[in-house]
Amino acid sequence: MNKKICVIFTGGTIGSFANGDTVELSSENKSALIELYKQQYCPDVRFDELRPLDILSENIQFTDLDAMAACLRAVNKGKYDGIIITHGTDTLSFTATLFSQIFCDISIPVVFVSALYPLNDERSMGVENFAGAVKFIEEERLNGVFVSFKNDFENLRIHLASRITVAEQISGHFSSVMGAPLCELVDNKFIYPESPYIPSKEAIAAQRNPYGKYDLCKDIVTIRARSFLDFSYYNFGQKKPRAVIIELYHSGTVCTAGEETNVLKFIDYCRRLGISVILSPVDSSARVYSSALELKDKCILAYDTSFEMTVVKVMLALGKDKDIATELSTNNFFEKIHG
Repeated sequence: MNKKICVIFTGGTIGSFANGDTVELSSENKSALIELYKQQYCPDVRFDELRPLDILSENIQFTDLDAMAACLRAVNKGKYDGIIITHGTDTLSFTATLFSQIFCDISIPVVFVSALYPLNDERSMGVENFAGAVKFIEEERLNGVFVSFKNDFENLRIHLASRITVAEQISGHFSSVMGAPLCELVDNKFIYPESPYIPSKEAIAAQRNPYGKYDLCKDIVTIRARSFLDFSYYNFGQKKPRAVIIELYHSGTVCTAGEETNVLKFIDYCRRLGISVILSPVDSSARVYSSALELKDKCILAYDTSFEMTVVKVMLALGKDKDIATELSTNNFFEKIHG
């Protein structure tokens, strides 16, 4: 019996075309991706198509996320073997991370696919990424939210959407936290690595509790640790956020010396204004550097998840007026590396 898959198109590079030196959304052939897949791979898979929006992902707004989520929620899951969502690469990590939470209990596989180049560019791997998603749906039958992506000179990989990290600078390559994807396609077969960080197929297939109604709070500021970062430029006298999330160095540190560069002074400033400060990511199994010893007593530490997941969980917590630390402690879809 032929598989039946619902494809939700949202735009992005995978839904665009190259016109000289410019990439533009395609308005002529909306089904080009499916047509190319059928020509190159399999003509027998049955697809239904939905288009809740058509945008470049760097321009995504909260209303667009709501439209995408509503579209996915309305799909009759009993009619399909799986769902594929096309998405731009720029904000793929955020949307996939968010959907891994609010659709953590979904009963069929949902796979995000993207492309670094438009389909009419010979460098594009959009069709390969789409084909990987179809094959994963057909053969693995794991419920949850995933990402199918092939980096240059590597095998196609399936990532847990809860662990996908932001695209690498310039190359646009995607990876998972700890560099450990769920599986990769080798000689036309999905191979699962022997890794303590990867959940078993049985665990992924198990039933999970629904996340429930969600609302995202946009009143946050994100800051990335870097050399000579001057925190005094962040003045919230006229407009203050509800939370500040600081992305730490890989060792779980940020500058605690000097005056304007001292995060401890900045945290005290935020606390006086009633602003929550969250530091991420923090490896619970790692030794703590002496420069970071005071941090845990002054703010909230996000343990064992990606920075992208921390942002999503803080926005979800504040959107529902829930405790941030409690939300960060949950493990809805294997986002916790040591969970």
